[in-house]
Amino acid sequence: MVLVIGATACGDSGGSDAATCQGKTGQPSSTKAVGGETADGAGKKVGIVLDIGGKNDKSFNQAAAAGLAQAQKDFGVQTKLLEPNKDGSNREELLRSLADDGYQYIIGNGFLFADSLKKVAADYPDISFGITDDASFTAPNVTSLVFTEEQGSYLVGAAAALTSKTGTIGFVGGVTTDLIKKFEAGYVAGAKAVNKDIDVKIKYISNPPDFSGFTDPASMKPIAEGMYEGDADVVYHAAGLSGTGLFPVAAKQDRLAIGVDSDQYQQVPAAQQKCMLTSMLKRVDIAVYGSIKDFLDGNLKTGERRLDLKSGGIDFSTDGGQLDGIKDKLDDYKQKIISGEIKVPTKP
Repeated sequence: MVLVIGATACGDSGGSDAATCQGKTGQPSSTKAVGGETADGAGKKVGIVLDIGGKNDKSFNQAAAAGLAQAQKDFGVQTKLLEPNKDGSNREELLRSLADDGYQYIIGNGFLFADSLKKVAADYPDISFGITDDASFTAPNVTSLVFTEEQGSYLVGAAAALTSKTGTIGFVGGVTTDLIKKFEAGYVAGAKAVNKDIDVKIKYISNPPDFSGFTDPASMKPIAEGMYEGDADVVYHAAGLSGTGLFPVAAKQDRLAIGVDSDQYQQVPAAQQKCMLTSMLKRVDIAVYGSIKDFLDGNLKTGERRLDLKSGGIDFSTDGGQLDGIKDKLDDYKQKIISGEIKVPTKP
């Protein structure tokens, strides 16, 4: 009877043998804010077209908007921020509207801008363009702002494995694309580096051409519930606005969540802050801000501009204190990635 009871308790995802919400609340951000540089933006106009999810997605769109706002504040450049319709079908129209209005540097925020921006850039050869998350084409007036998402995902995967007590963790991607698979690949590799036998549950919300997986928080709830109830005690999302649906489930289940892109500890109420293990920081704000400064200084180079752990464009947050006991190990992994000793895969 003792053996049976013990086995039942260990197999119950609602039991005590799981990582639970132990984070501190109300901590200031450990992430260095973008800004503080100088450039002459007088008479210059810079615009950004955000992607689906909009400026309040608490993820990469919000980060891009923050970078633009800080550039306006620091450099005195005139700026405009546009948001697409729900399905993003007017991306090209919005890019052209900025070009026709005399904006001299225009950024499309997201890989889904590739086809539209390629056309618009060809029609406006005297205007500088930027695109985040895509380097699928080159043009003499286009700068591709891309990231090593797999590196940061490796570190939060290691954090998940070091923290998990059940030996099961989860990953939820917004849409099954090559970009989001980079997050998955890094996360799994980091977790396996800590515990080769760890079980990583993987789910995606939608498949192309359906990109609603980036914009539907309600769709996250049943996936997150299923993972936590299936013994995962840490779940990482790379799902844009949809990812905000993960955190209330984590709080309700008393399990841990990992945010993405922005420092999402700073975006949730106290009850959910307790459950934020960390966030994988993809500093779209730094990429946008830095490219605007280079444009204003006359130093904007076309082609690929990659932000990684070494440049500070990728990192992880420590707010809430739940990484205190393992941060040294994570920093060791970080330095080994920077030095090239650890090669992080980009495909699952």
